[in-house]
Amino acid sequence: MRTIWNGSISFGLVNIPIGLGVATQRSDVAFRTLHAECGTPIKQKRWCPLHERDVDGDELVKGWEFSKGQYVIVDEADLEAVALQRSQSIDIVRFVEAAHVDPLYFERTYYLAPAQAPAQRRPYVLLLEAMKASGMAAVGKFVLWGKENLCLIRPLGDSLALQTLYFAEDVRSRAEIEEAVAATEVKGPELDLARQVIASLVGEWVPEEFENDYRRDLRAMLEAKLAGQEIARPEPVPETPVVDLMEALRRSVAEARGRKPAGTKDGKAAKKPARSRAKAKSS
Repeated sequence: MRTIWNGSISFGLVNIPIGLGVATQRSDVAFRTLHAECGTPIKQKRWCPLHERDVDGDELVKGWEFSKGQYVIVDEADLEAVALQRSQSIDIVRFVEAAHVDPLYFERTYYLAPAQAPAQRRPYVLLLEAMKASGMAAVGKFVLWGKENLCLIRPLGDSLALQTLYFAEDVRSRAEIEEAVAATEVKGPELDLARQVIASLVGEWVPEEFENDYRRDLRAMLEAKLAGQEIARPEPVPETPVVDLMEALRRSVAEARGRKPAGTKDGKAAKKPARSRAKAKSS
């Protein structure tokens, strides 16, 4: 596995050599901004609106906005005073029950690869098996690309995964939402019907069964345009009429009884509903 950072996991007197490999990546289609007249990519300029001219790189400084339109200028010497020391170690500071860490704090997932030398893999496997047996995960800190990161190391199958975490101050309060929810009541019959809708859609978590329909259709449209085909405009979607909550729940239950999604407990895979696709006509 290609790794982007190599170091070790450290807790107590134990030192485990590891490599950090990216576990996920977005596969979205990327677009460039072009000049419509000639199709040339547009360049972003560094422009000073006060002097009304382009600014060279050696004229730029960093600034912290402490009030609207007012800045404290910060130079490299200032930043060096609080710079993090480069570290090649993930320092474990606590073991916690993995189930107690809310996914809200999860930022990005990495794989932790063991050392290449077979003799150095035993500590890795030991930590993995110990955490699997105890249901624990490790909270640690490390420096990556000049920034301090909070992380959670947890078993993932027969490997270790590292989840970078948001710090508590990075997570916004949900008090306003909870206050609104606390002030709203639902009726017993409504709750019973909602439970029936949920029960009708219960299934297994199989990631491969979920496809990014928009991404697929976008690529199909781009391939069609590349082939010189004309893209048909979709029909406007009619607005959904507002219906009574109880009536909507009853309809949902009735529709769910007639179909079962793939991966449901009874093992019956439902036919996939027709999805809107980008229609292409030969030019």
